[in-house]
Amino acid sequence: MRSKLGGRVAQAAEVALATRKYVTAIDVLTGLRWLQTRHVETWRQGRADSLERLAPVDGDRMEEALSHLREWALARGLVASEAAYAAASRDRRPLRFTIGGDEETERRFRTHWLSPELSESRRRQIEERHNKAPDLVAVSPLEAWTCAGCGDTGPYLIMEDDRPYCLTCADMDHLCLLPAGNAALSRRAKKASGLSAVVVRFNRRRKRYERLGVLVEEAALAEAEEQCLADEEARQRRRERDRERRAGEDAEFQARMAEEIRRLFPRCPAERADAIAHHAAQRGSGRVGRTAAARALDADAITLAVIASVRHLDTDYDELLMSGVPRMTARERIRGRVEEVLTVWRG
Repeated sequence: MRSKLGGRVAQAAEVALATRKYVTAIDVLTGLRWLQTRHVETWRQGRADSLERLAPVDGDRMEEALSHLREWALARGLVASEAAYAAASRDRRPLRFTIGGDEETERRFRTHWLSPELSESRRRQIEERHNKAPDLVAVSPLEAWTCAGCGDTGPYLIMEDDRPYCLTCADMDHLCLLPAGNAALSRRAKKASGLSAVVVRFNRRRKRYERLGVLVEEAALAEAEEQCLADEEARQRRRERDRERRAGEDAEFQARMAEEIRRLFPRCPAERADAIAHHAAQRGSGRVGRTAAARALDADAITLAVIASVRHLDTDYDELLMSGVPRMTARERIRGRVEEVLTVWRG
């Protein structure tokens, strides 16, 4: 009989497998809510000595979850593949999952589990991407900071040996910032630049790191601009085709989500189910409908989208917030009304 933790691990792994055709330890740890995306990004940037240091559970508990993952993966016939994890810092040092850093334990954390349905070429592509050295990351800090080299500060910091350095001390002050927004220009400038770094800043409201642009050499930027001017018309036609394709994919996904809402809540009005799916699944919204769990039509994620709709449209939650009531207090006050609506819709 599967333990409670084993069931939660399996649920998180199923979502990842349905979404990407492979599962990692990171997928499970974030699926268990032991880690948030911002924790993983901080670790990948080399700003924490181990992933365990950022989790609310110790290494033994993480290893227990990993054992359940291995058991589940073997039962499903998944293929094991070990990946390299390197910090997005100048030294590209290996990232540690646990504080102890035992090599055998670290190897188990680095193991990815791939679907046997993947073709050999697709499997190689995934493995190559997982083993590729990460981009250097420069952080635009929100708080005041001091360079470990010169004692000064600056707009960006680069991590080296677990310490922050300014661009001058990191020998990167000759680079210029290309703001995000033009994917083709950024890709070409980065490819032509001998040295580059992705610039990110933490968004407190969304609780995640967001890309601000890329630091590249001026000559590389000039070369990329010339290339983009030369084929602008062709890229515009491709963007139109991609826009139409994404619109079709979004409409299909929203229809499937609405169908799942009606299955879970048979008495939810059809037009309301459509409206919930359309709102929750909007591309780029960051809402629950765009999570990996929702895209896999996970029942818990779909229910959260329905609860969010009920909270805003069928209760006085928004009025409470506008009157100054703390968010969690307001949620507690309207909890009964939310449950009342859900009970009716469940029939």
